Amino acid sequence: MTSSTSPTSIGFGIVGPGMIADFHARAIAAIPGCSVKGVCGRSAATTKAFAEKHGVAFTTDRVEDLVARDDIQVICVTTPSGAHLEPALTAMRAGRHVVVEKPIEVTLERMDALLAASQAAGVHLLPIFQARYGEGARTVKRALDAGRFGRLVLASAYVKWVRAAAYYHQSWHGTLALDGGGALINQAIHAIDLLQWFAGVPTDVFAWTTRRVHTGIEAEDTAAATLRFGNGALGVIEASTAAYPGWSRRLELCGENGSIVLEDDRITRWDFREAAPEDETIRQGATATQMGSGASSPSGISHLGHQKQIANLVEAIRSGTSLEVDGPEARKAVALVLALYESAKTGRPAQPSTGPRPA
Repeated sequence: MTSSTSPTSIGFGIVGPGMIADFHARAIAAIPGCSVKGVCGRSAATTKAFAEKHGVAFTTDRVEDLVARDDIQVICVTTPSGAHLEPALTAMRAGRHVVVEKPIEVTLERMDALLAASQAAGVHLLPIFQARYGEGARTVKRALDAGRFGRLVLASAYVKWVRAAAYYHQSWHGTLALDGGGALINQAIHAIDLLQWFAGVPTDVFAWTTRRVHTGIEAEDTAAATLRFGNGALGVIEASTAAYPGWSRRLELCGENGSIVLEDDRITRWDFREAAPEDETIRQGATATQMGSGASSPSGISHLGHQKQIANLVEAIRSGTSLEVDGPEARKAVALVLALYESAKTGRPAQPSTGPRPA
């Protein structure tokens, strides 16, 4: 999908000037020909402070005012997760392309409404899954696509992080309405997206969730799940925001001909039955990207992944190419998380939704 014009200079508007919006602003500023033209927020003081920090001239508390500007072609939605749909719909109905922070939304119905609106308006919907843009992750994906693992045996993801009590205190974090859940849908979502990108969406899951430390929140601070993939491989997901001091996000892929460990974006194990010329270079860490880590703080990530992913959107707008990560692709990780929640609630295995529901 493309807009009717392909501008050299592309203006962005940001809805929701919170912490993650800062990463969007820095990423946009680093892309040639791109700039933030306006910001929309409910708090006048917060919005003004964000605008002054990033040199943004226009501020408003109405999304309609933002999307009406002729110098804005893209809207970044960085509101709480369960409040992505409404501003995104307003933007798309005004013919604006939309960038949505992870997770794209918190229910299947709200996700599918976003996807349908994007299709109807003929605009791009870019969901942020910046971990896919790390060179370590891409190196693993290339090896999988080349068949180096043979038959996958185990595919697992581990996110053992820590969040202070203040992270949840008087905040939307950990609420079902605005966060959609806890450690799985917020902190582990990037690992879960990488896992399904690598191994596919599991056909069956069984999960448990609990509150071990952050007992005052609605959602889980700890979860564990078992997975069965369509190709016969098995796997595990573990996630927590209560595990001091917070370890690097880890993915493990084990196959009949090779196995790897990816910690954040650093490959720490790379073992294959048959050697390839690039193997030793990979083992020495040449593929690692400075993507940062959210293990002990949500602000510990780098804006580099956002920059690379938003640059892909800019290229799609300018040249008419497709997005590397679009709405239907981003739906997979959230559908998997929602299946984990269903299993934990019912005490029975669950199957992730495999496609948008009919309108």
